[in-house]
Amino acid sequence: MLNIKITSDRLFRLLFHLLFWGMLLGWPIFSSAGNEKFREFVIKMIPVSLMHIPLFLINTEWLIPGVLRKRGVGSYLLSLLALIVSFTVLQLAMRGWVLGSEPLFQLRYVFITVVFVLMVTGIATAYGFITDMVDQEKARQEEQQERLQSELGFLRSQISPHFIFNILNSIVYLIRTKSNQAEAVTIKLSELMRYLLYQESHKQVPLEQEVAYLSNYVELQRLRFEEDVSIHFDVEGEATAQVLEPMLLIPFVENAFKHGVGMIEDPLIDIRLIISEKELLFSVRNKIAPEPPEDKDTSSGIGLRNVQRRLELLYPKKHHLDIDAENGWFQVTLQLTLDRVYEKAAV
Repeated sequence: MLNIKITSDRLFRLLFHLLFWGMLLGWPIFSSAGNEKFREFVIKMIPVSLMHIPLFLINTEWLIPGVLRKRGVGSYLLSLLALIVSFTVLQLAMRGWVLGSEPLFQLRYVFITVVFVLMVTGIATAYGFITDMVDQEKARQEEQQERLQSELGFLRSQISPHFIFNILNSIVYLIRTKSNQAEAVTIKLSELMRYLLYQESHKQVPLEQEVAYLSNYVELQRLRFEEDVSIHFDVEGEATAQVLEPMLLIPFVENAFKHGVGMIEDPLIDIRLIISEKELLFSVRNKIAPEPPEDKDTSSGIGLRNVQRRLELLYPKKHHLDIDAENGWFQVTLQLTLDRVYEKAAV
């Protein structure tokens, strides 16, 4: 079944042509009712009137987008003048052929023909300018959207390898030190990978699934560190019909575990998530230790820069992100306006 999407732009163009050509070609016939001689004249002149259609289309579909945009105003005006002269001569010739006995260049016919040619040309030029500007703006927006989608695809592609690298390091650590936990961690990892594979390709996912994914990640870290690291994970509120960009929260938590454990006294990771109907408040806090700049991991901060850019692209003017590091604590606070209504995807 043929499915043609009628956009507002297409609808405007369709209605314009129906109204314009309906009035230009049909109105003389309807207005000649009661005057049979004039009616016969109007019907005879239909082939001449139809010559306005190619005049209109050549100007709007070729001269404006092809000549004006590529060669400039001077070339367009010369081409338009040549078009006007050509169609004026053609219509006069056709008028003489249709009327037969009438002189080809009788003054009143020349005047009427020139007036109609100029009128159609003027309307066509105005219409062509408007539609060409609309087309250029549409093309610009589509190009910008493609660039954004390409950038988002690149940013998303960075998340999975970074995440997998961190978790594989955790599994290696457990195999070497506490092999009895390695199996449980591997199972948790498989659950997280399942989410990655099936949901990361979606533009948005249910918030409840993102929260569950985050919870699985935290539980995996609990298995890894046991009592060595204090991990607090609190969720207030209920995820109902809210949706969220997938893998948006996890980089903040990954960063906390990357920099908040190790050579730190009494390491603490504090994760809080407050959910309301239209808003999400997310904070991650961890202790940090003084670290000389020369010893800092060159890849540090990639995840945070990644998610900051994704927030800028996906939630412009709909989020507020604070990142603070002071008094031995590193804290990230994200306030985000949530979208709603989703169709549950099968996993």
